[in-house]
Amino acid sequence: MRAVVQRVSHASVSVDGNVTGSISRGLVVLLGVEIGDGEDAAKQIAEKILNLRVFPDGTELMNRSIRDVAGSVLLVSQFTLLGDARKGRRPSFIRAAREEAAKPLYELVGALIERAGTSVSYGIFGAHMNVVLVNDGPVTILLDTNKVF
Repeated sequence: MRAVVQRVSHASVSVDGNVTGSISRGLVVLLGVEIGDGEDAAKQIAEKILNLRVFPDGTELMNRSIRDVAGSVLLVSQFTLLGDARKGRRPSFIRAAREEAAKPLYELVGALIERAGTSVSYGIFGAHMNVVLVNDGPVTILLDTNKVF
């Protein structure tokens, strides 16, 4: 699984002009599911998101997690995170999991975050979405359960 995690002051996602999810202070998580990912990857990335210390403490050091600041998560599926553009000009998405495998894992990541007590808003899996956000910092972190980076 791959994720782009952005600390935001607020964000929203809409489909066909209708807002499907919005948050104030928190994290926007763009999530891509790779072929071969399973529940272990979902648990690993959910734990990382919940405990990632990217919010400032009283001394302006990034020592606080989403849990510590009672923030929210906006979870958006994004298969293009698995794009491979090393050859040619058109990315290959051959490593991205198909919807029947990816959607349940995307939903599991959200459910695990919610079960831990953090509010989650969602995009619509597989839809063309417009994501609007104000990146706070800016702070952007890349996560990969296969530790590619």
